[in-house]
Amino acid sequence: MSEAAQERSARNAGGSSGAKVGTFLAKQGILIAFVLFMVSFALASERFLDPDNILGVIRSSAILGVMALGVTFVVISGNLDLSVGSLMSFSTIVVLDLHDTLGPALAILAMFGMTLAIGAVIGFLVGYLRLNSLIVTLGMLSAIHGLTLTWSGGQNMDIADKAGTWFAVFGQGRALGIPMPILMFALLAAVLGIVLAKTPFGRKVYAVGGNGTAATFSGIRRARTVFTCYLISAFCVATAGLIQASRSMGSQNTVGQGMELEVLAAVILGGASLMGGSGTIFKTVIGVLILGFIQNGLLLIGLQFYVQFVVTWIIIILAVWLDIAAKRGRLLSPIA
Repeated sequence: MSEAAQERSARNAGGSSGAKVGTFLAKQGILIAFVLFMVSFALASERFLDPDNILGVIRSSAILGVMALGVTFVVISGNLDLSVGSLMSFSTIVVLDLHDTLGPALAILAMFGMTLAIGAVIGFLVGYLRLNSLIVTLGMLSAIHGLTLTWSGGQNMDIADKAGTWFAVFGQGRALGIPMPILMFALLAAVLGIVLAKTPFGRKVYAVGGNGTAATFSGIRRARTVFTCYLISAFCVATAGLIQASRSMGSQNTVGQGMELEVLAAVILGGASLMGGSGTIFKTVIGVLILGFIQNGLLLIGLQFYVQFVVTWIIIILAVWLDIAAKRGRLLSPIA
């Protein structure tokens, strides 16, 4: 073999190895980042890996995580949902208000029904009328917030007889020694993970998000798929509202304000593309846990709360940047 041929062969081998490394990082980058964050904070604080601390972080992240599961479907389908924070406030206030008049069982059913109805309206506007999801859900954020304030009369809500109701089980109960919010989060993640990865509907969600026009010509009902994704998101928000209301047995009428951005950050941190067509439930769970453990780790090492917001933002940007860089095989964009 000539010297030039040997050089070409070496370059090809190096390129192949680089491509394999890039592919591995693209698929597993979020897991590597999660391990690095855990190791770093464990070295910085001996309390970080304490079982009670870990369980507490997961429990406090469960509400955000449940909401992120539903938004994962919406994002993979190529859309956004910025109304989940306001909708969570609405569902929490409604179930608390109806608890004393209808009883816990009927209050829960009524709250889920109203939350799903709002989700259906959003799904109809985005799926069937083909309106821009950013504009629709941004408008619904304000509309639902106004609806919540109207329902509550601008007042916070509390359950009158906190000791005489079983309603607290969803937010304060335990099963097999594990807090109920964690079990509900895990169960919902398992079910939705199977739906997304193993069912025809899940494949339709990926197809619609990857190329909506091609999916339509393939016989997939795009509007119905998008509509269903928003219903799933609304169901998850209602579940999160139930956990929140049960956990505190009372709530401010702005309890979910701003959570839509945290939810979206967790979903994107988990590897879902804002362009649609990619993402998994499992990695969304990892994204949620990364956010939770970052905030907890920064607290344990003594940073002030206002510094934590900046550091968390920087870590999220770096993690997303490295994930995108791994997928395209370079740190900077080819057109930069």
